[in-house]
Amino acid sequence: MAGEDTKKNNKYDVAIIGAGPAGIMAAIIAAESGKKVALIEKNSDLAKKLLLTGNGRCNLTNAEFTLRELVKNYNNGEFLFHVFSIFGPQETLTFFKKIGIETKIENNKRIFPKSNSAEEVLEALKKCLEKNKIEILYNSEIIDIKKSGKKVTKLILKSGEVTANKCVLCTGGKSYCATGSDGFGYKLAKNLGHTIIKPMPALAPIIMKEEWIKDLQGISLKDIKISIVGGKNKFYQEGEIIFTHLGISGPAILNISGKVGSLLENGKVKIYFDLFPLLNYEQLLKSVEEFLRRYPNKTIKNILSSFVPERFSEVLLNLAKIDKDKIANNMSKIEKNIVVKILKNIEVTPEDVLGFDGAMVTRGGIDLKEIDHKTMKSKIIDNLFFAGEIINVDGKTGGFNLQECWSTGYLAGKNV
Repeated sequence: MAGEDTKKNNKYDVAIIGAGPAGIMAAIIAAESGKKVALIEKNSDLAKKLLLTGNGRCNLTNAEFTLRELVKNYNNGEFLFHVFSIFGPQETLTFFKKIGIETKIENNKRIFPKSNSAEEVLEALKKCLEKNKIEILYNSEIIDIKKSGKKVTKLILKSGEVTANKCVLCTGGKSYCATGSDGFGYKLAKNLGHTIIKPMPALAPIIMKEEWIKDLQGISLKDIKISIVGGKNKFYQEGEIIFTHLGISGPAILNISGKVGSLLENGKVKIYFDLFPLLNYEQLLKSVEEFLRRYPNKTIKNILSSFVPERFSEVLLNLAKIDKDKIANNMSKIEKNIVVKILKNIEVTPEDVLGFDGAMVTRGGIDLKEIDHKTMKSKIIDNLFFAGEIINVDGKTGGFNLQECWSTGYLAGKNV
């Protein structure tokens, strides 16, 4: 069922504010228990951001079925222990199979629909909403939420009013603003007495200071070790990076961008790349020297291109202040060591994390201390629940953020 006319005072058992993945799941689960449910969406269609996930293929979840390992993939993941014990990746796969979505597992345990189509996933969810007679209020923007004491009493829309016994706020964060995620849900929650942890872009490319990085646009490096240092803080990440016209991106960079952004708030940050983490310094030096001996008449640029992409070899030699056309046989011991030091420890300087328009998710949101982790109910407002990206939890790339939406949406829907 769908509608736009909310001029009269519509009364529901449950009102879900925001029809993204978390809101849709909450609506379905609430309706399955016999509740009269309204799904309120300010756009003219549902789940715009869902269609963008996995580059349009919809990275539904991740096949990490061990609870303790699963929560390690999240910032503030300990909050999700109970959520995932009730409705985790396995339960998510069962749910989607039930509504007709067959899945497959790809690299890094990422799970996609076999059709590689986010649209197919959304259509299946829409059919489920229709089957459960959920009323969808399209083009219905929330202006305000009224309360009396510790209870929400009324939802004020541009076109009218809605009342409900229980409300679920799942308006998302601030990432991908074009899809309608403008952070207005934070204002609504704050007006109801909730604390908002400052929202920041996460899973976003990092803008770098070094000009030479622009010469590497399009080059990717796999299986490298990344060290991030900011003040007394130091942490590591391994994986693939991709150079862009502004800086660096790729799975490994997206996963650390939230932490880098937080560190930049407090001062300068340095990032170091070890291109050969499986070899120690002496082993790499021995390998480089072996190539130099094997091809004594080749240029150092050509030899170094056996270790890294050719364009990258030129940049590295510029950083090392070594003539790229120098013959291998003429390399001094000092120059050999300089080359190896750079391969093991390239230093770059992040200036900023790309803003919300370039971020996949938001770090920050509703303070978790004010949410009951067993029910997703507000500890401040008795008939208010939260689900999805609006809360202060965010995950790595690879299906983890959608899983958080499905799971918190399920738990909220179950407890309303």
